[in-house]
Amino acid sequence: MSTLKKPLITEKSTAHSEKLGQFGFIVSKTATKPEIIKEIEALYSVNVTGISTMRYAGKAKSRFTKKGLFEGRKPAFKKAIVTLKDGQVIDFFQNI
Repeated sequence: MSTLKKPLITEKSTAHSEKLGQFGFIVSKTATKPEIIKEIEALYSVNVTGISTMRYAGKAKSRFTKKGLFEGRKPAFKKAIVTLKDGQVIDFFQNI
């Protein structure tokens, strides 16, 4: 099973990748920092110099519609911010 679920592509993460060389990923909840580093280095052929991980709790969401109130929860997830060696980049859109 892969520890990386998907790359995190937002306006903020794009700005960080261009300016600081940091890239974001959604990872499995049980993934450890060494596992994440090993998989990113193998998958993208880059050198990781730093990593930060964050766990997010699922948020409660509700909305009002014609049919009434709908309530639910967003799923919880774990995010990893990876810093690469100077001059290295990850192109998420190369296979499109």
